[in-house]
Amino acid sequence: MDHTAYASSDHPVNVPASILFGLTTLLMLTVFPLYAWYQDFSIGAWVCFFVFLYASGISITGGYHRLWAHRSYEAGPVLKLFYMLFGAQALQNSILIWASMHRVHHKHVDDVDNDPYSIKRGFWFAHMGWMLRDYPSSQKIDFSNAQDLQRDPLVMFQHRHYLGIALFMNIGLPLLIGAAFGDPWGFLLLGGLLRLVVNHHFTFFINSLAHMWGRRPYTEANTARDNDLIALFTYGEGYHNYHHLFQWDYRNGVRWWQLDLTKWWINFCSWFGQARNLRRVPEFKIRRAMVERQFERAQQGLERATPNSRMEHVKHLLEQEMETFRATVNEWTHLQSEKFEHAKQQMMDRVAERWNHSEARRRLQALEQSLQEQYQRVRLLRLQTTAA
Repeated sequence: MDHTAYASSDHPVNVPASILFGLTTLLMLTVFPLYAWYQDFSIGAWVCFFVFLYASGISITGGYHRLWAHRSYEAGPVLKLFYMLFGAQALQNSILIWASMHRVHHKHVDDVDNDPYSIKRGFWFAHMGWMLRDYPSSQKIDFSNAQDLQRDPLVMFQHRHYLGIALFMNIGLPLLIGAAFGDPWGFLLLGGLLRLVVNHHFTFFINSLAHMWGRRPYTEANTARDNDLIALFTYGEGYHNYHHLFQWDYRNGVRWWQLDLTKWWINFCSWFGQARNLRRVPEFKIRRAMVERQFERAQQGLERATPNSRMEHVKHLLEQEMETFRATVNEWTHLQSEKFEHAKQQMMDRVAERWNHSEARRRLQALEQSLQEQYQRVRLLRLQTTAA
């Protein structure tokens, strides 16, 4: 592959993205510190900052990502409307574009030709460089992988009116709330500007740091890592190694102690009926992935060790254990398949039995109606005979 094809100078500047990031950075370096020096930010403005930071962040992780990109659960109308509005406030494009590109990322992860934000092209590119120029991999938008989203009226409404919604949520809403509290500019700078910059880089860390720094306890097939610190600042998205192997799970942090705020938020919403059909990977599959990964580590360690008779013996034992483990997994899978087929047959038998009962009841009712009609005919005939 010719890596010179990806030189920045070979591709035109993405003007809208460059203006956005350039303007927010310039304002953060000039207007924000000047205002902070001459004015005190009110407590209300700081509350607005944290509320909007969480709302826009969770709308990306829980809405754009786990709901729409991966369909890991279903959401009620109130929750979807919340995600749609505050997702636009995060200024990361419409749901349709975001989810479509993210599906491409999962399909072609680490492929420098097709992954929109491949870490193989460096930290800066994966973090935000992919948005600043019109690279082929990051500008090819093919909605054929998002036909389900194109059938969602709320998704398409946001897509058509994205600019207006985003401007209102980032500028209009902070100004309106700030005016109600007598501090419109403080609310705009904290709830609008600072919140937007922080939210952007928290999200971008998932594409960059989460593919560079951390553990790989589930798979080494891609660069995604698990990192508790990144998870803390990304609402649980830092458990990225798990996510890239089991992307349809509504959880990223599967252990109770792992800091997955998005998972807890989705569970909270489920109490009120706004989140349902939460998809989970069976624990056995998770354990199997972890054990297979441990075998891989052990084999890699043996390959690096100095060859000798003892190492060969250990390697032989390891291979035997791996074969035993795989045989056990296959047997368990077969038993689960048989159990599923048995349960399916039982269900079909119950349906058939109920149908038979229903059919018998229908026939009995038809017979009763027929007998009733015959009785009425006989009664009428008797009356006619008596009258004659």
